[in-house]
Amino acid sequence: MPPIGRRSVLKLVAGGVAASTLPFAGMPLAQAAARVAAGAGRAVVQDGELAIAFDERLHTRLARRGEFATGWHASEALLVDGQPLADFQFTGQRSEGVRDRRHGSGVRTIVSGRAANGVEKQVEVTFLARYPGLALLQVRYRNTGDAPLEVDGWRNSGYSLEEREGGFWSFSGATHTDRRDWVQPLVEGFDQRNSLDMDSSDYGGGTPVANIWRRDIGLAVGHVEPVPHRLEMPVRRSPNGASIAIQSPHATTLAPGAELATERTFVSLHTGDYFAVLELYRRYMEAEGIAAPEVPASAFAPVWCAWGYERDFTFDQVLGTLPKVKELGFEWVVLDDGWQNNEGDWQLDPKKFPNGDADMRRFVADIKAQGLRPRLWLAPLAADPGSEVLFKHPDWLLLDADGGFQTVTWWNSLTQCPGHQPVVDYYVALVKKIIGDWGFEGLKLDGHHLNGVAACHNPAHNHADPDESCRALPRFWEAIHRAAHEANPEAVVELCPCGTALSFHSLPGTDQFPSSDPLSSWQVRHKGKTFKALAGSRSSYAGDHVELSDNGDDWASSVGIGAVISTKFTWPKDVENPKLTPPPGGLLLAGEREQLWEKWVGLYREHMLPRGEYLGALYDIGFDRPEAHAIRKNGAMYYTFYAPQYQGPVQLRGLGKGRYKVRDLFNGVDLGVVDAKANTLQVSFNRFLFLQATPEVAA
Repeated sequence: MPPIGRRSVLKLVAGGVAASTLPFAGMPLAQAAARVAAGAGRAVVQDGELAIAFDERLHTRLARRGEFATGWHASEALLVDGQPLADFQFTGQRSEGVRDRRHGSGVRTIVSGRAANGVEKQVEVTFLARYPGLALLQVRYRNTGDAPLEVDGWRNSGYSLEEREGGFWSFSGATHTDRRDWVQPLVEGFDQRNSLDMDSSDYGGGTPVANIWRRDIGLAVGHVEPVPHRLEMPVRRSPNGASIAIQSPHATTLAPGAELATERTFVSLHTGDYFAVLELYRRYMEAEGIAAPEVPASAFAPVWCAWGYERDFTFDQVLGTLPKVKELGFEWVVLDDGWQNNEGDWQLDPKKFPNGDADMRRFVADIKAQGLRPRLWLAPLAADPGSEVLFKHPDWLLLDADGGFQTVTWWNSLTQCPGHQPVVDYYVALVKKIIGDWGFEGLKLDGHHLNGVAACHNPAHNHADPDESCRALPRFWEAIHRAAHEANPEAVVELCPCGTALSFHSLPGTDQFPSSDPLSSWQVRHKGKTFKALAGSRSSYAGDHVELSDNGDDWASSVGIGAVISTKFTWPKDVENPKLTPPPGGLLLAGEREQLWEKWVGLYREHMLPRGEYLGALYDIGFDRPEAHAIRKNGAMYYTFYAPQYQGPVQLRGLGKGRYKVRDLFNGVDLGVVDAKANTLQVSFNRFLFLQATPEVAA
């Protein structure tokens, strides 16, 4: 970011406190700055939304719109011998205007200090006018001593919020092997490391943002690097409140005269839940070139998946179900796991395809003949022991520092390295064959190992840095996505990293992200809210198979949040001996179940809420009860409320001018008229309430 004229940098001096500021909305700038300056010890860096105050030791505290939200903390520190090197005597501050072709103008301030052991510290804070309330930080440490300094890691933005009535909620973008919720209340004893590294051999990666919030204020941290980094975002509950930070656990030696620079991180204060901060992060990263692609209209079409027949499916089962699939209004037909001879070679199973490619082309043609869209399941980067590809190319594997494999537990496979070009070329050619030769119109890329990989130490790959494998994974998905769209510009690439957190850096290679084997309807909804913050309207979120939702039939959790609907029903009969546990009532579509499926598919297709604007900042998913989600589309507002049972008032927030007629869409009942000032209804429901508010047309 080259500097702009110093006249563009606004400086406020109050006593001995200097503040670098930008003129943003909120409290009048001078008033907010003066209020923060009065509580600061040495220096203030702020933009009118967020202020960071520094004291003589370079400890900091945060304020939002002139009100302090935290106490003093040793927020940025080197970790040495298990303890933070946190006290640095203030030595100076300087500010300059910056202008960046991607992000526009702003102010950069560097606050400097020196520790007793001679380590010099520079905290660089940048505020950009396009992103109010987002402070970008990079910290540099230089060893001016005569002896090497063994460093365990570093910490940025280490803060606590004090306890308030109602407690705290949290969002974590990190992956956990137990597939826990991304959004959780901070119960007593809550302590979550939130590593962006591998949590186990095949679970890792995620979105580099974590958040804690109370009813009145929230605090978010993360990194803004354009590639994945193996950092941590610990969140802890204490008797006095909750804490958060972003940190590196990677040890290094800081030689005399050497400098350590942290990754570029951010901190932000906000109100409401985590949605608005994720949107702010998304906007910043879009300017960095990391954004979900524009997707074809078919990415919003309802999905039927043959996984209800499991791996031992027959063609008669799949093709025999298609008339019912079409009758109900589904468009996509996904051929799932079981078509291949093994994971790795990805040749056709000769028992199911005795005539090889000709049989697969005929199968695809049969699907298209019924006006349906074929999609094929694939688990890239997994290679089975005994596969030909592993025999011919053992050098393609990802190896750890001891030469060990990274295993894919579900298929008992080994992981290939996405940073090794022959691996990329192999899967690009495979995808072009699936789309261009066999005729599939989409891919379902599946497996919990797809979200993140370990550092690769395979000497055959000549990595300059073992972390090249981690940084290369998003580029691998972009190569797959590009190959699919070169073969068919209207192709849809679904990325389903089973049970893991969304890996934000992989978004450019993703047309559709499902809730990815949800463990509950709650996961369907809060994963959807997260995805819509991170991808906006550019990409497609799917609720995954409705059979994975509560009671196996919770369509409302997908339809109400604007998710693409999906099912894996069987017809005209169920699998006799399923190897996987079926939902209550099995998977057979019959009787009341078929009527329910038909009703929800009709509501979905009529209103097509995935094409609307999801208004995630209107309701706090942690504290608002009943849980609520809102979508604006074609002048109407849609609201869906969720609770096991509820009787009482609900607020219809976000209404425009005029009066609105409210209708319960599922039950077909009119509930009255509201407006922005009188937006409360008395309601009673079990599980969900699905409402449409349409502008009342004057007679």
